[in-house]
Amino acid sequence: MLKPDPADPIVVTGMGAVSPLGVGVDTLWQGLVAGRSGIVHNDRFDTSEFVSHIAGLVPTKDKNPNGFDAADFIDGKEIKKMDLFIQYAIGAAAEALDQAGWHPTAPEDQAATATIIGSGVGGSPVMARAVEIIQQKGPRRLSPFTVPSFLANLAAGWLSILHSFRGPIGTPVTACAASAQAIGDGMRLIMTGEAEVAVVGGAEGSVDPISIGGFGASRALSGSYADEPHKASRPFDKGHDGFVLAEGAAVLVIEKLSHALARGATPLAVLAGYGTSADAYHLTAGSPDGAGAQVAMRNALAMAGVDQSQVGYVNAHATSTAVGDTAEIAGIAAVFPGRGKDLSVSSTKSATGHLLGAAGALEAIISVKALREGMLPPTINLDDPVEEADIFDLVPNVAKPKEIDYALSNSFGFGGVNAALVFGKAPA
Repeated sequence: MLKPDPADPIVVTGMGAVSPLGVGVDTLWQGLVAGRSGIVHNDRFDTSEFVSHIAGLVPTKDKNPNGFDAADFIDGKEIKKMDLFIQYAIGAAAEALDQAGWHPTAPEDQAATATIIGSGVGGSPVMARAVEIIQQKGPRRLSPFTVPSFLANLAAGWLSILHSFRGPIGTPVTACAASAQAIGDGMRLIMTGEAEVAVVGGAEGSVDPISIGGFGASRALSGSYADEPHKASRPFDKGHDGFVLAEGAAVLVIEKLSHALARGATPLAVLAGYGTSADAYHLTAGSPDGAGAQVAMRNALAMAGVDQSQVGYVNAHATSTAVGDTAEIAGIAAVFPGRGKDLSVSSTKSATGHLLGAAGALEAIISVKALREGMLPPTINLDDPVEEADIFDLVPNVAKPKEIDYALSNSFGFGGVNAALVFGKAPA
């Protein structure tokens, strides 16, 4: 197994987020700690014939001072060339790169910067609109930017172009594990010497009829709480009935400690380990014992050189589906034997909803914030926990002060893909 050098670990030096709680990592964190929900009535289209009428929508700036306005990050004439997921990625990356202080102008630094941005779906809203245009007006009325605006790899492509990053570029499209795998891919590129810096993360903007209709047809979405959207996402609660589709982006800048210190950057946390695996079990459900998830978690701990007893917090993938939440808890219990309330496990999807391919990177950022702030974000809407999960500290409803040395973040996706990341405190 390829492992980072303990004397020169890979560190996070920048983070950026666009989420249903607003724009910016601080906005995200403050909302989580306050127990706020970003889930609202879905007004993007008429949902009357759909199973779900709610979503985790990124607020717009005209309605929320911490909302998103593409013009804050993108030249006006370029906006029409990109679907929402690309716009969100550009916004999140701007914050991350500014915090990291990484705006390379030297050719050798540009060539040493990798760009790995995952997406589970890409630009499905543009695809949906393209179908309507073809049916109503004919194919000749399509914009020449139709295809470049929906291709999943164009978030990474736009970031590379805008910032002159000429190193390796890639886009995991591994459903809800995509951005966690993007972080792992960036980590490996640094360990093999193919990159000095990696801009990694994920973006999703697929609150559209295709995704809401498709996930609804698969019985994965919550169909309840249409009048009280903030209560709908209920991981580990007996009242859960499916996930809430959400959108946004999250981007991190990672590099070796020596590289960061040489250029005067501030390490925020250590990216200590990464593990990934396949269930080889079912298209949309993991094995009930979380067998594949166990492999990913154990591999991440092994790469990090961390014993399970050293982990104080798990940011669970838990989306608020009965099958998925139960399987993940079974996997966590197997990887962390003998642990009980001393192991804190919370699902921040209770507040953000499920950002699909962007979820892993957003939750990686949340895990870093938990390490840095000595505060654990709660699982909101947790009123009656399922018995199998209640063996752990689920951080119900209220944020909890707790100093931790290591946090583990899980991401699992359709197709049986599993990814786990281990973060540690920044070097003193």
